[in-house]
Amino acid sequence: MRFKKLVIAGALLACTSVPAIAQAAQGDQDTSMSFFLTSRGLGDGANLGGLAGADAHCAALASDAGVSGKTWRAYLSTTGPDGVYARDRIGSGPWFNANGELVGRSVMDIHYSNANLNKQRTVTENGDTVNGVGDQPNQHDILTGTNPDGTSSGLTCNNWTSNTDASSATVGHFDRVGGGAMAESWNAAHVSRGCSQEQLQASGGNGYYYCFATGE
Repeated sequence: MRFKKLVIAGALLACTSVPAIAQAAQGDQDTSMSFFLTSRGLGDGANLGGLAGADAHCAALASDAGVSGKTWRAYLSTTGPDGVYARDRIGSGPWFNANGELVGRSVMDIHYSNANLNKQRTVTENGDTVNGVGDQPNQHDILTGTNPDGTSSGLTCNNWTSNTDASSATVGHFDRVGGGAMAESWNAAHVSRGCSQEQLQASGGNGYYYCFATGE
């Protein structure tokens, strides 16, 4: 009888421990900011100083927001012999915004499900919402240079070094609405009118882009 009681007690303990362990594991996940939309561009159109300049701007904005100890990469593709894909620059996820909300579980998730990449969750490093369609001024065009799957579109404003209107860049809509060939795409809605600050603003942008922490 005593043996039976011990077995039953052990089984009950195991049953109650599993949820507790699962809850503890979930609680241990780092939900601090690992994704944001830049609150400001560099003011020189799509000339971001190349990928290095864009990455440095991500790191500076994160630092100003009180987040340190992370490696930040701009979600930007480049083209040419040394071209890279935005999807290959950002780590493996998951990523959380400044408010601790999940925006993407993995590279596959953000490119093929991407349900959490919307106006409500795509906030700046300070947790603020950026102007989109219906706001004045509309600033929903986000520089990416990518196709929907995160590979390079080949339209990158001379690999993010041009501020002239002789070239252009693929942009996404962070609010998932508006005009363009794929208006609901967060990373590949349409092509910009040019690379100057004036032309980016004229079509509903302001030189903003996405920043991801790589997890390194």
